[in-house]
Amino acid sequence: MQGATEFAPISSSGHLILVPWLFGWTTFSGNPDMAKTFDVALHMGTLAGALIYFWRDVARYVAAWFRSLTSRRTRSVDERLAWFLVIGTIPGVIVGAAAESFIQERLGQPWLIAVMLAVFGIVLYVVDRRARRTRDLPDLTMKDALLIGVAQAVALQPGVSRSGVTMTMARGVGLDRPAAARFSFLLSLPIIAGAGVFKAIDLFSDGLPAGAGAAFFWGIVASAISGFAAIWGLLAYLRRRDFAPFVWYRLVAAAVVFGIIAAGVRPASGV
Repeated sequence: MQGATEFAPISSSGHLILVPWLFGWTTFSGNPDMAKTFDVALHMGTLAGALIYFWRDVARYVAAWFRSLTSRRTRSVDERLAWFLVIGTIPGVIVGAAAESFIQERLGQPWLIAVMLAVFGIVLYVVDRRARRTRDLPDLTMKDALLIGVAQAVALQPGVSRSGVTMTMARGVGLDRPAAARFSFLLSLPIIAGAGVFKAIDLFSDGLPAGAGAAFFWGIVASAISGFAAIWGLLAYLRRRDFAPFVWYRLVAAAVVFGIIAAGVRPASGV
């Protein structure tokens, strides 16, 4: 589920909350900190899949960034894009560090996730339909990168979708669909890696619960494979088609969540 939804514009964080809520699963004996660490471990698996897919891009931009640092100037498109990826990561890092506890404790309620799925699905549809389609990655500016980075910070709210909202903003500043998706995917790598390192420090200090090692291992493997497949499939799809199927999925998923809550099958709060 993590790998399949991380790069599709349908919110992986929302699905990682809604699926256990729907089936009544209680992971790690109800230990919320360990459950969150497991979610981050799944993201690290997705990161591995993305790095395998984008290894040439990553190597090129890392090398360009160090060249720019050494020369203290940006002389090529690759150097500019490398800095734009850094700049675009900053808003998410600031908001994530400042509001981590609030996000975990207050923003993961199923009813709110359903609202975000519907609202930002409609926003994606409208922006995609009205956006100009005349720009590619070399045409990005620092302002564009910062706007996309702010959008990524908004996606810390489960249900918004990091890839969905960054692609929405990228379409809004004029990138075509494949370029918007590619920049969105590349922009996700530093923030996923940073969150993984941060949580890994806690994990090494606290240790895993007995018997949890296999769950972590196979979860990482599954998310890496499905994440790689999702990137490959979505980039191929967006060369020919639009985001409409994902928007419909979001609206149907939101309606299902509200229907389950209205029927009293599951509580709105997820408790």
